[in-house]
Amino acid sequence: MTIARLHGGPLDGQVVPLDPNVSDSYIVPYGEGQLVYRREGAESRTGDHDGPTETRFVYVEATEDIDPNPDGRDD
Repeated sequence: MTIARLHGGPLDGQVVPLDPNVSDSYIVPYGEGQLVYRREGAESRTGDHDGPTETRFVYVEATEDIDPNPDGRDD
């Protein structure tokens, strides 16, 4: 199994299982739109006994504005 380690954007620091069909972009639904992360660098931890293979993905863009306070209230 390969995992994606996400850097930047709203999902910074998240680690998610990576579908084998994902190539250079990881696109995930977020709110009303999607977040786009792009593969950066080579895979790490590719040995038999060093844990799951990791791939670094860096935040590129959101297809919709990310509004942390959609109600407009200052709670």
